[in-house]
Amino acid sequence: MRLPHTTLPLLLALSACQLPAPLTAPTLYADVLVYGSTPGGFCAAIAAAREGASVLLVEPTDHVGGLSTGGLSHCDSNQMVRSTVMGLFDEWHRRIVLDYTDRGLPAPYDATTKDTARWTFEPHVAMRVTRQMLDEAGVRVLTERALETVEKDGPTIAAIVAGGRRFEARVFVDGSYEGDLMAAAGVAWTIGREGRDEFGESLAGRQYPKARMGIDGLGANGQPLPLVTAVRAAGEEPDAEGDDRVMTYSFRLCLTEEDDNKVPMPAPERYDPARFEIVRRYLAAGGNPNLVRFDTYALPGKKWDGNNSIGGQFSIGLIGGGNSWHSADQAGRREIWERHRQYTLEFYRFLTTDPAVPEATRARFSRLGLCRDEFVDHDHWPPALYVRESRRMRGMHVISQRDILEEPTKPDPIAVSSFPIDSHDVQRIALPGGGVLNEGTIFPVRVDGERTGYAYQVPYRAVLPEPQQCDNLLVPVALSCTHVGISSLRIEGAWMVIGQGAGVAAALAAQNGVPVQEVDYPTLRQHLLAQGAVLELPTETVAASSSDGILLDDAAARLEGTWTPSTRFSPFVGSGYVFAERSNARATFVFEAPEAGEFELRMAYSPHPTRASRVPVEVRSGDTVARLDVDQRAALPSGEVFRVVGRVQLATGCESTIRVDCAQANGFVILDALQLVPVGERARQQ
Repeated sequence: MRLPHTTLPLLLALSACQLPAPLTAPTLYADVLVYGSTPGGFCAAIAAAREGASVLLVEPTDHVGGLSTGGLSHCDSNQMVRSTVMGLFDEWHRRIVLDYTDRGLPAPYDATTKDTARWTFEPHVAMRVTRQMLDEAGVRVLTERALETVEKDGPTIAAIVAGGRRFEARVFVDGSYEGDLMAAAGVAWTIGREGRDEFGESLAGRQYPKARMGIDGLGANGQPLPLVTAVRAAGEEPDAEGDDRVMTYSFRLCLTEEDDNKVPMPAPERYDPARFEIVRRYLAAGGNPNLVRFDTYALPGKKWDGNNSIGGQFSIGLIGGGNSWHSADQAGRREIWERHRQYTLEFYRFLTTDPAVPEATRARFSRLGLCRDEFVDHDHWPPALYVRESRRMRGMHVISQRDILEEPTKPDPIAVSSFPIDSHDVQRIALPGGGVLNEGTIFPVRVDGERTGYAYQVPYRAVLPEPQQCDNLLVPVALSCTHVGISSLRIEGAWMVIGQGAGVAAALAAQNGVPVQEVDYPTLRQHLLAQGAVLELPTETVAASSSDGILLDDAAARLEGTWTPSTRFSPFVGSGYVFAERSNARATFVFEAPEAGEFELRMAYSPHPTRASRVPVEVRSGDTVARLDVDQRAALPSGEVFRVVGRVQLATGCESTIRVDCAQANGFVILDALQLVPVGERARQQ
């Protein structure tokens, strides 16, 4: 097991040859100080200010808004249950739409309809709306103030020095992607991936969902080719173990084909075609050219959002390039930022000029350039590197795969999240003797038959350090979770609603003079609801009705063994359902059929990866016995509550029984409702 870090080696602060800048200005004071203007950071600042707190938002770079204003212009909330992502997130998007319509332009999307349509916008519009909301809330924003030192009095942060200036506050919020303030304050944190046994996560450790590339990843000298991050024999690193690697970083490019707004893609400072030898080998070996590309999403203004392709073999993500980002100082991060920019420009040059790339691909991407009206102060290049994952706090509750997929309800929610568990590549491995593997991808874990991930409550405890480590700090972005957890939480929409929760809590702690761990949760909940937050999981209930055949609700079953009532997952029939793990639990329904004949047996349940894929069901009626195995991981038909699981013969004039037995099941068994519909009636309905 990897132990969490509790110290920060030379974080952003002083290297051996650096001295702190002299403090030439007076100390600034606020009730709440937010360090880092990421989406989670700026929403925390706005939320705290709306609670009446004085707020400082201190940003280490010259860019405000993180990725939400820095190029990520295709909002990933189309893969979330949007009805639960409300509050400041919803307001921000409604105001983006108004920015367009108030200028007489078409609305880019309908923010009032909570479906899975794509929501897209231009970066400069997102920046304008963000700045307006900060200004209206009275948040004072200071940029280019990188953290240098932290002053503590026991477990309490007394002040920080950032960019040569000292800041005091009653409560601090770490809104940075990297958890810089958290780490500098001596709060425990971790980096990389847990082993599978540490939190019981099947998606932890090494992951190999992508096809092995049948090429040699080594050069003539036996050394790995450029873009290969490791050479490793099978079993050399056990797949179930953790490591200190993070998923791929990249830029979110803002591009256009329109000549009147297009700036040619800059030439890389240097370009060595040999760097892409591995890609040539892949294409020459018959590799799919559609897996050598970057993804593009259409934006308003005839623009495109360019993103690393999670399903690709080679894209604009520099695999392995972000592993040292968290521990680098500002100069080191600038070097890493430049390496990613250099790689992106080289990849674009290769993609658009190399004869190994199909002509159609070269032509398509050659039409793209940067946008003249975007990122004007940064030579039209996105200022923010997409830091998908960095440090993660080890706080009072660690969100893991179990919290997302199996135990989504919490007693102290401050937000509801629902983005799929989704990780980009972590490493590219050359196998001795031939073969190359991209490792670490977790393809989106979604609700069966839906585009969204599973909804789960984010507990207040997940943004809280242990009180003995720090009692006036909240961490909504580098929050307490595993690598699998951050693979779902790492999305701007989730960080915005979690940041809002942290901001309200920070204001209450400051106003009441209590440690953040002692904020009264019922009061916090009341204030969050007043700010428009949604804290309850979505539910979909269906009234129990026998209008279609014979309906048998779980309430009518004779239960043996241990069954647990629940309403966690929906839809469900009636007032809820019961569930059991593999055990001696079983349920028996006894009924009389109104007519003899063949019936469809239909089962209501909420499909889920933790359900049993083999639930034994026995139907006895008269002289006939039917035995079925039901897969409760299988998706329900679109818009339906029941799924047909088989056909059975029923007799009249006798008791019929249906028994659901958990002894041989291979996962959780859901007992919600059964329905028996005469085959002839079913045919008439269709």
